[in-house]
Order: sequence, then structure tokens, then C-alpha cells
Amino acid sequence: MGHEHHHHDVESMGDRRLGWAIAINMLLTLAQVVGGILSGSLALIADALHNFSDATSLLIALVARKIGRQPADHFKTFGYKRAEVIAALINLVTLVIIGLYLIYEALWRVYEPQIIEGWMVIIVAGIALVIDVITAILTYSMSKQSMNMRAAFLHNVSDALASVGVIIAGSLILLYEWYWTDTALTLLIAGYVLYQAATMLPKTIHILMQGAPQGIVIDEVIQVMEKVDGVSSVHHLHLWQMDEHHNSLEAHVVIGGLDEMERVKTALKTELENRFDITHSTLEFEVDHCGKGCC
Repeated sequence: MGHEHHHHDVESMGDRRLGWAIAINMLLTLAQVVGGILSGSLALIADALHNFSDATSLLIALVARKIGRQPADHFKTFGYKRAEVIAALINLVTLVIIGLYLIYEALWRVYEPQIIEGWMVIIVAGIALVIDVITAILTYSMSKQSMNMRAAFLHNVSDALASVGVIIAGSLILLYEWYWTDTALTLLIAGYVLYQAATMLPKTIHILMQGAPQGIVIDEVIQVMEKVDGVSSVHHLHLWQMDEHHNSLEAHVVIGGLDEMERVKTALKTELENRFDITHSTLEFEVDHCGKGCC
């Protein structure tokens, strides 16, 4: 009971951190958009869109965390843990759209260059840098256990780096009137956004497609199971992830006789959990009437 209460307190504290992170990122997005319009800086607006995607992803992650805690019911017999994986997919697809839009805007700016107020860019980007660092601190501890929170943390780190870049671009505009640096920086931000999405999308889709957990080879699992005393063979094995932390397996196991079933089942489940971290396994037992090794 004490452990459950502690876990609930940790979850509540995480939700409050997310709430604060969402609020300050929304305010930052508004400030950057206004600053970008007043200064004429496309890079600042690009950074604002990236920050807005972060705030949105944090909001989706918060909702997904709450949904994921719901117990299994008659409609979702496996529970709602995949809500966070779905949220990650939504966030990543949004990142791709934003990245492509930024590239379009940057290339269009090449044909229609605009005067940019360097000081406005530097001031707003400096504020953004402070907010990004604060948000990264708020989400760091949660990023160790959640795909969504890890993506949000990495986004905020990249935002901080982008803000540093915007400050540099603003300085170059003030010193040398290199207005092209704004467009170049926008393309860099867009490229990094697309890179982040490309690195995380395959893993997210893999989980939703019920792919085998990374680092686990099915043939190796079968070999380990068949080495258990009393097991003749294993077939029709399926291995998948419920979410990024829970692995599941189902298989048909051929044994010598039904009197061995409970002992073999216990041994198999123990071996699967210890060797492969498979905590949920469904085993269908079949009797080898020929006897092991004679067929």
C-alpha cells in the first residue's frame, strides 16, 4: 500500500511538472511569434513553431499518461498502456509536417528577402533559451522511463541549441548585415526536426505493428525454451511489445506428458522473464505421443 501511494505521488509530481512546462512553452511560443513578426525573422518564427510543437507534444503526453493509467476493461482487455505510443506517433508526424513547412518558408524567403531587426531576435531568443533550459530540467527525470518524455526532453535540448543559433544569427545580422544567416538557420532547424522524427518514427511504428522487442531474437528464445527439461519442441511462437517497457509472448509447447505441464510451465515462465524480460507469456501445451527424440 505504501509503495502504491509513493508511486501515485511520483506520478502526480510528474503531471505537475508537465503542466508547468506546457504553460511556459505556450507563453514562449506567443512571445517568439510576436518577436518574429516585429523583427521580420523567419528563424525566430521557425523556433516558435518548434516550441509550439514541444508544448503540444507535452500536452499530448500528459493526456496519454492519464489514459495509460486506466485499468483494463471489457473494451480494452490489454489496458491502455499504448496510449503513450500513439501519442508519440502523433507528435512525430506533427514534427515532420512542421519541418517540411519550415523548409518551404525558408526557400520562399530566398526569393523574397526581408529586413530583420537583429536586437529583437537576440532578446527573444535569449528568453527562449532560458525557458528551454527550465523545461528540459522539468522533463529530464521523466525522460528516463518514457518514450514520449524522452522525445520531449530531446526536443527541448534541441530548442535550446536552436535558440543559441538564433542568437548567433541575430549577432551576425547586427555586425555584418548577413541576412542570409536567418534563412540558413531556418533550414538547419528544419533539418534537425526531421532528423529527430526520422530516428524515433521507426521504433514507434514497430511497437504499434506488434514487432518483436529490440535485442531479442526469436530463434534464440526458441532455443532457450527447448533446453528446458521436459520440452520436446516449440512452434507457433509470437513475440511483441505492449509498450516500450512490457514484452509479451505466446507459443505452442510440445511436452512428453500432461503430468509435467505445471512444472514445465513454471520453468518456462521463469526462464523467459529472467533471460528476456518477458513478463507476460501465454503457453499452449501439446503432448508428444511419440516420445522425445523418436520421431
